[in-house]
Amino acid sequence: MSNGSEGATPGFLVWRLSMKWRVAVDRAVAPLGLTHAQYSLVASLYGMHRSGLRPSQRRLADHTGLEALYVSKLARGLESAGLLERTRDPADPRAVQLALTERGREVTGRAIDVVQGLLGQLLAPLGGPGSPRAREFTRELTTLLDAPLDPFATTDHETEQS
Repeated sequence: MSNGSEGATPGFLVWRLSMKWRVAVDRAVAPLGLTHAQYSLVASLYGMHRSGLRPSQRRLADHTGLEALYVSKLARGLESAGLLERTRDPADPRAVQLALTERGREVTGRAIDVVQGLLGQLLAPLGGPGSPRAREFTRELTTLLDAPLDPFATTDHETEQS
């Protein structure tokens, strides 16, 4: 275990890992003119488009876990950079649909390759991206992401202390 992690809580370790990942991705995609948040948006959009979807800003916000207002701000910046286009949804004039431009698809493809290399580095201690340990790690992360978090709910631990 790395220095400073002995006795650390799972919450602290999740935070540290997410910060380590964010910084690494920021540095890796900066030469492509992207930030980690922008990468999260365009890579998600890229994957959704490959599945035949043209998501709204709201759906992309739900998919990425980013706030809808932040997705809107990021989308405007990416549109100004010529990487995506925003159009009104014909089925719902209040909704804005997003799609990568040709240049956006090219930049995103390059960024995905770079980030996949980083992912290989991150998961190397577990045996690499396709290893049984990495697959189990992914299942555990998914379990944690699927668990509801309510900052105002009481836990059994708090009830016992009352």
